[in-house]
Amino acid sequence: MKNICVFCGSSKGNNLAHIRMTEKLGETMIEQELDLVFGGGSIGLMGVLANKILENGGNVIGVIPHFLVEKEVDHKGVTEMIKVESMHERKQTMADLADGFIALPGGFGTLEELLETLTWSQLGLIQKPISILNSAGFFKPLISMLDTMRDEGFLKKENRELLIVEQDPVQLIKKLINFSPRHVEKWLDREQT
Repeated sequence: MKNICVFCGSSKGNNLAHIRMTEKLGETMIEQELDLVFGGGSIGLMGVLANKILENGGNVIGVIPHFLVEKEVDHKGVTEMIKVESMHERKQTMADLADGFIALPGGFGTLEELLETLTWSQLGLIQKPISILNSAGFFKPLISMLDTMRDEGFLKKENRELLIVEQDPVQLIKKLINFSPRHVEKWLDREQT
């Protein structure tokens, strides 16, 4: 494992615990000699994480669509910045570069990136570890929703288990490094008539 893609907010939010957890994740990635692939912004949790890794001599690869360069204030200090045409191309490029994924707190974009990556995994398009760092219980409602989808029969148990959940960055990175992909049978059971 070399590159970890981190989905996170272009805002810092209003809970300082998320900033501290983001910094701790950056320190853990440096200790494990893991490079960051991220959305390319210099603001919010994106900027906090990129700065922490850069300050400690790590490599950071940003991927940002041209139209977001001004809105998300593209990070000028990254090791490499890849500018793409669309949000879809951004996600695909990050997925191609990454050996694993972590979601930190964020908004619509973070949630959309996480869920699309999980969908790609469910469909067998990628076989890489996908996780959330559940800072201060931020993802508790999402975890509950995924469990409801499983319990109501919309998500197979094996597909629900595609998402690794951890509250400690050190333990999370260990789980990503030790990840072993497994094949999940087709998710639809067709009735024979």
